[in-house]
Amino acid sequence: MNRTTLTEQIIETRIRKGITWADVARELGTGKEWVTTACLGQMTFSKDQAEKVVAIFDLPVEAVAVLQSPPTRGLDAAAVASDPVILRLREIVTVYGPTIKELIHEEFGDGIMSAIDFRLRLDRREDPKGDRVELVLSGKYLAYPTV
Repeated sequence: MNRTTLTEQIIETRIRKGITWADVARELGTGKEWVTTACLGQMTFSKDQAEKVVAIFDLPVEAVAVLQSPPTRGLDAAAVASDPVILRLREIVTVYGPTIKELIHEEFGDGIMSAIDFRLRLDRREDPKGDRVELVLSGKYLAYPTV
């Protein structure tokens, strides 16, 4: 049993049972963004969280240990190259990345936004021209050391 197999089982069960990521988040006491990332194999669950995930998705008891192990993070290159949502996110970073970098440096100095101490929020915003996806990315500022 590995993380990829568990992720596939979680997705299949979620669809079959009509479970939403928000449902899982409520059960675990976390945000939907974090729990989705974790269920897709990109975060490590605590023992208590792993046990709840196993129960929610009818996974074998051996899955508790696998869900607590550090994952290999990152996406399959083929998925990144072909998925339109992921492509749009890459396009956003390509177009706005230099602007974001400049503004971080202007606001904070020479440093970066952490992807480890990081929070994500996704909300739906109604708009007369068509509903909008609102993403809020919040990472701790990390200054480069000066010598």
